[in-house]
Amino acid sequence: MVFVSAAAGAVGSVAGQVARKLGATRVIGSAGGPVKAEKLVRDFGYDAALDYRAGDLPGQLAKAAPDGIDVYIDNVGGDHLQAAIGAIRPHGRIAMVGMISGYNTPVPGPDNLFLAASREATLRGMLVTSYFHLFPDWIGQAAGWLADGTLRTAETVVESLDNTAAAFLSVFEGANTGKMLVRLPG
Repeated sequence: MVFVSAAAGAVGSVAGQVARKLGATRVIGSAGGPVKAEKLVRDFGYDAALDYRAGDLPGQLAKAAPDGIDVYIDNVGGDHLQAAIGAIRPHGRIAMVGMISGYNTPVPGPDNLFLAASREATLRGMLVTSYFHLFPDWIGQAAGWLADGTLRTAETVVESLDNTAAAFLSVFEGANTGKMLVRLPG
Protein backbone atom coordinates (compact mmCIF):
# COMPACT_ATOMS: atom_id res chain seq x y z
CA MET A 1 0.00 0.00 0.00
CA VAL A 2 1.53 3.28 -1.17
CA PHE A 3 0.42 6.82 -0.30
CA VAL A 4 1.68 9.78 -2.37
CA SER A 5 1.13 13.42 -1.40
CA ALA A 6 0.86 16.20 -3.98
CA ALA A 7 -0.12 13.37 -6.30
CA ALA A 8 -1.40 15.64 -9.07
CA GLY A 9 1.93 17.45 -9.33
CA ALA A 10 4.81 16.66 -11.65
CA VAL A 11 6.52 14.25 -9.23
CA GLY A 12 3.47 12.76 -7.55
CA SER A 13 1.56 11.98 -10.73
CA VAL A 14 4.47 9.90 -12.02
CA ALA A 15 5.39 8.42 -8.61
CA GLY A 16 2.03 6.74 -8.17
CA GLN A 17 2.13 5.19 -11.62
CA VAL A 18 5.68 3.92 -11.10
CA ALA A 19 4.71 2.48 -7.71
CA ARG A 20 1.99 0.47 -9.44
CA LYS A 21 4.40 -0.72 -12.14
CA LEU A 22 6.83 -1.84 -9.43
CA GLY A 23 4.19 -3.97 -7.73
CA ALA A 24 2.14 -1.79 -5.39
CA THR A 25 -1.22 -3.47 -4.86
CA ARG A 26 -2.97 -0.22 -3.94
CA VAL A 27 -1.95 3.38 -4.55
CA ILE A 28 -3.56 6.34 -2.79
CA GLY A 29 -2.87 9.97 -3.58
CA SER A 30 -3.72 13.34 -2.08
CA ALA A 31 -4.53 16.43 -4.09
CA GLY A 32 -6.12 19.82 -3.55
CA GLY A 33 -9.73 19.85 -4.65
CA PRO A 34 -12.25 17.42 -6.10
CA VAL A 35 -11.20 18.00 -9.73
CA LYS A 36 -7.59 17.04 -9.06
CA ALA A 37 -8.66 14.12 -6.87
CA GLU A 38 -10.83 12.77 -9.67
CA LYS A 39 -7.96 13.18 -12.13
CA LEU A 40 -5.74 11.00 -9.92
CA VAL A 41 -8.10 8.07 -10.30
CA ARG A 42 -9.26 8.69 -13.86
CA ASP A 43 -6.00 9.70 -15.56
CA PHE A 44 -3.13 8.52 -13.37
CA GLY A 45 -4.49 5.15 -12.19
CA TYR A 46 -4.68 5.80 -8.46
CA ASP A 47 -7.03 3.50 -6.55
CA ALA A 48 -8.21 6.25 -4.21
CA ALA A 49 -7.77 9.99 -3.95
CA LEU A 50 -7.92 12.22 -0.89
CA ASP A 51 -8.91 15.87 -1.19
CA TYR A 52 -6.83 17.50 1.53
CA ARG A 53 -8.82 20.72 1.19
CA ALA A 54 -11.93 18.84 2.38
CA GLY A 55 -10.31 18.44 5.82
CA ASP A 56 -9.68 15.51 8.16
CA LEU A 57 -6.76 14.14 6.18
CA PRO A 58 -6.01 11.42 8.79
CA GLY A 59 -9.64 10.29 8.64
CA GLN A 60 -9.65 10.22 4.84
CA LEU A 61 -6.41 8.21 4.84
CA ALA A 62 -7.76 5.76 7.43
CA LYS A 63 -10.84 5.20 5.27
CA ALA A 64 -8.78 4.67 2.10
CA ALA A 65 -6.20 2.47 3.85
CA PRO A 66 -7.91 0.88 6.87
CA ASP A 67 -4.99 -1.53 7.39
CA GLY A 68 -2.38 1.21 7.06
CA ILE A 69 0.29 2.03 4.49
CA ASP A 70 3.66 0.49 3.72
CA VAL A 71 5.24 3.35 1.78
CA TYR A 72 4.69 7.09 1.84
CA ILE A 73 6.16 9.36 -0.82
CA ASP A 74 6.20 12.76 0.86
CA ASN A 75 6.11 15.82 -1.36
CA VAL A 76 4.32 18.01 1.22
CA GLY A 77 5.50 17.52 4.82
CA GLY A 78 3.45 19.06 7.63
CA ASP A 79 -0.02 17.61 8.07
CA HIS A 80 0.51 15.02 5.33
CA LEU A 81 3.61 13.63 7.02
CA GLN A 82 1.73 13.59 10.33
CA ALA A 83 -1.15 11.62 8.75
CA ALA A 84 1.22 9.19 7.02
CA ILE A 85 3.13 8.46 10.23
CA GLY A 86 -0.21 7.79 11.89
CA ALA A 87 -1.03 5.23 9.19
CA ILE A 88 2.41 3.67 8.66
CA ARG A 89 2.65 -0.07 9.22
CA PRO A 90 5.53 -1.71 11.08
CA HIS A 91 8.74 -1.43 9.05
CA GLY A 92 7.10 1.05 6.69
CA ARG A 93 9.18 3.42 4.60
CA ILE A 94 8.81 7.16 4.13
CA ALA A 95 10.65 8.87 1.27
CA MET A 96 10.90 12.59 2.02
CA VAL A 97 11.12 14.02 -1.49
CA GLY A 98 9.73 17.51 -0.93
CA MET A 99 8.17 19.63 1.80
CA ILE A 100 6.20 22.20 -0.16
CA SER A 101 4.02 23.02 2.85
CA GLY A 102 7.02 24.65 4.51
CA TYR A 103 8.96 26.15 1.61
CA ASN A 104 7.75 29.71 2.18
CA THR A 105 6.52 29.61 5.75
CA PRO A 106 7.76 27.13 8.33
CA VAL A 107 5.05 24.73 9.43
CA PRO A 108 5.04 22.64 12.58
CA GLY A 109 6.58 19.22 12.18
CA PRO A 110 4.75 16.05 13.04
CA ASP A 111 4.28 15.46 16.76
CA ASN A 112 3.98 11.69 16.35
CA LEU A 113 7.58 10.79 15.48
CA PHE A 114 7.67 8.38 18.41
CA LEU A 115 5.00 6.38 16.59
CA ALA A 116 7.35 6.08 13.60
CA ALA A 117 10.08 4.87 15.95
CA SER A 118 7.83 2.38 17.70
CA ARG A 119 6.78 0.95 14.34
CA GLU A 120 10.42 0.85 13.22
CA ALA A 121 9.59 2.97 10.19
CA THR A 122 12.34 4.43 8.05
CA LEU A 123 12.27 8.12 7.10
CA ARG A 124 14.77 8.99 4.39
CA GLY A 125 15.45 12.22 2.57
CA MET A 126 15.69 11.89 -1.20
CA LEU A 127 17.48 14.27 -3.58
CA VAL A 128 17.34 13.71 -7.32
CA THR A 129 20.99 14.75 -7.60
CA SER A 130 22.01 11.64 -5.68
CA TYR A 131 20.55 9.46 -8.42
CA PHE A 132 21.86 11.04 -11.62
CA HIS A 133 23.86 7.88 -12.26
CA LEU A 134 20.57 5.99 -12.71
CA PHE A 135 19.15 8.41 -15.30
CA PRO A 136 20.14 6.34 -18.36
CA ASP A 137 18.22 3.34 -17.00
CA TRP A 138 15.25 5.51 -16.04
CA ILE A 139 15.12 7.26 -19.41
CA GLY A 140 15.15 3.94 -21.22
CA GLN A 141 12.35 2.53 -19.08
CA ALA A 142 10.22 5.67 -18.94
CA ALA A 143 10.52 6.31 -22.68
CA GLY A 144 9.00 2.90 -23.35
CA TRP A 145 6.16 3.51 -20.92
CA LEU A 146 5.48 6.94 -22.42
CA ALA A 147 5.52 5.49 -25.93
CA ASP A 148 3.10 2.68 -25.12
CA GLY A 149 0.82 5.04 -23.13
CA THR A 150 1.13 3.26 -19.78
CA LEU A 151 2.84 6.27 -18.19
CA ARG A 152 0.83 9.46 -18.42
CA THR A 153 1.99 12.95 -17.67
CA ALA A 154 0.23 16.29 -17.43
CA GLU A 155 1.28 19.87 -17.94
CA THR A 156 -0.09 23.24 -16.95
CA VAL A 157 1.03 25.78 -19.53
CA VAL A 158 1.12 29.51 -18.94
CA GLU A 159 1.63 31.85 -21.88
CA SER A 160 4.35 34.52 -22.10
CA LEU A 161 7.61 35.16 -20.31
CA ASP A 162 5.87 38.03 -18.51
CA ASN A 163 3.86 35.44 -16.53
CA THR A 164 6.86 33.40 -15.38
CA ALA A 165 6.98 34.74 -11.82
CA ALA A 166 3.24 34.29 -11.34
CA ALA A 167 3.42 30.75 -12.75
CA PHE A 168 6.27 29.87 -10.41
CA LEU A 169 4.52 31.27 -7.35
CA SER A 170 1.23 29.55 -8.24
CA VAL A 171 2.95 26.15 -7.92
CA PHE A 172 3.21 26.79 -4.16
CA GLU A 173 -0.57 27.16 -4.05
CA GLY A 174 -1.27 24.01 -6.05
CA ALA A 175 -2.47 25.80 -9.18
CA ASN A 176 -0.84 23.28 -11.49
CA THR A 177 -1.59 19.75 -12.51
CA GLY A 178 1.59 18.02 -13.59
CA LYS A 179 4.57 20.12 -14.63
CA MET A 180 4.19 23.90 -14.69
CA LEU A 181 5.54 25.27 -17.98
CA VAL A 182 5.83 28.73 -19.50
CA ARG A 183 5.42 28.91 -23.29
CA LEU A 184 7.65 31.48 -24.92
CA PRO A 185 6.40 33.35 -27.96
CA GLY A 186 7.97 32.25 -31.10
